[in-house]
Amino acid sequence: MVHILPSLGDRSLRSLVDLEQGLISREIYVNEDIYKQELEQVYGRAWLFIGHESLVPNPGDFFKSRMGEESVILVRDHKGVLHVFLNTCRHRGMKVCRYDDGNTRLFTCPFHGWSYDTDGKLVGVPHFKTAFHEELDKSEFGLYEVGRICNFYGSIWATWDRDAPPFEDYLGAYADGVRRCFESMDGVDNGVELFRPVQRWRLPCNWKFPAFSFDGDRMHGVTTHRSINVAAIGPQGDRNEGDRHPMRARFPSTNYEMSIRELGHGGHNAIYDLPGVAPYVDTWQTEPPEVDEYYRQAREKKAKKYEGQFLHGGGALIFPNVNIQEQRILHWHPHGVGATESWRFYQVDRNAPKVVKDAQRRYMMRYCGPAGLTESDDMENWNYASEASTGAMARRLPYPFKAGLGHDYTDDRVPGMTLNFDIAEENQRSRLARWLAFMEAGSWNDLYPLNKGK
Repeated sequence: MVHILPSLGDRSLRSLVDLEQGLISREIYVNEDIYKQELEQVYGRAWLFIGHESLVPNPGDFFKSRMGEESVILVRDHKGVLHVFLNTCRHRGMKVCRYDDGNTRLFTCPFHGWSYDTDGKLVGVPHFKTAFHEELDKSEFGLYEVGRICNFYGSIWATWDRDAPPFEDYLGAYADGVRRCFESMDGVDNGVELFRPVQRWRLPCNWKFPAFSFDGDRMHGVTTHRSINVAAIGPQGDRNEGDRHPMRARFPSTNYEMSIRELGHGGHNAIYDLPGVAPYVDTWQTEPPEVDEYYRQAREKKAKKYEGQFLHGGGALIFPNVNIQEQRILHWHPHGVGATESWRFYQVDRNAPKVVKDAQRRYMMRYCGPAGLTESDDMENWNYASEASTGAMARRLPYPFKAGLGHDYTDDRVPGMTLNFDIAEENQRSRLARWLAFMEAGSWNDLYPLNKGK
């Protein structure tokens, strides 16, 4: 068992996370020592979302991403192979890439001029003959590469730990739902691209506030988002009472909190009573008619692909820090114990006409991000909750995660999932359980059930 440092006396992490009673100490959100352990125990092992292949379509293209607090470079080398490198020169640590994205032949350190090929090899060292006497073995000092990388239907994931399980095993029962988040509206696998630039901003809260509550807290909507429908930000305008979501035909289903307790993934997902996809309803009333026509035709193609199939489940929070949804990807990067760097990626059909892409972009800007009406509400909650949890008295009061406690169950229609009422806290308890497992584990061999018996 990992024991936290003396600032908390002799209490173990497990004593702070009482999942049987649903009581969680605020210390895990505000304690600096715990946060430092997270960077090692969680972010040093887990599979983490890096980006999408559409961000680096050509040889030499790069995109600067993050893994925990580490800056990393997603790059397509000049042979077309994708890599993820730690963004630090092997000589004195200077960042070799200081642009968010672009195209390059070499990454050159501006400190002493060491240069690296797009495959990570050290190819240039100033004064190699005179200062190093040609004795420096360049092969030992290439850019540091992640332990494993996976291209999952266009989405790029990486882990520092070479002993981590295959990525699809890491996803478990959510693999198919995540796959569908990267298919185009007509059902073509890997049929999307991401809008650029990526939105980035910082929140004054611990990363677990948004990451563990998003797709895990439907209870907040009635109070937090009451005003949004008045603004009618959805693509249908004032129709459907101004709902912020696109209009959808009635399609018999029941929504649940679904999670994989052993893996920490979970979302607000549906079990459908009918196979296939729902009929299309004209939605884009505030945009040219070509937009609805495009989506109507795409739906017909998708219906043929999934005829007779039940599309239960969907997107989710993939532990530890990224929410994968059909139209947006919400990425919560730790940036100190009391700060989160929030990133937003938005999917759009790669082959859609410009009028459709522009309509989708405008809708996402109204809905999401630092200026989006929905997420502005959420950010206010997390900011104030974080600030109000740091005081000496406040830290004595545990958070109750009791909604639905003891009322979870399974359903043969979604094997591998734990279900609970749609307004519960099952997903948050699952994430906390997986967090504790990572924090206590000595290696991947301890992280049930992925490598059990390895």
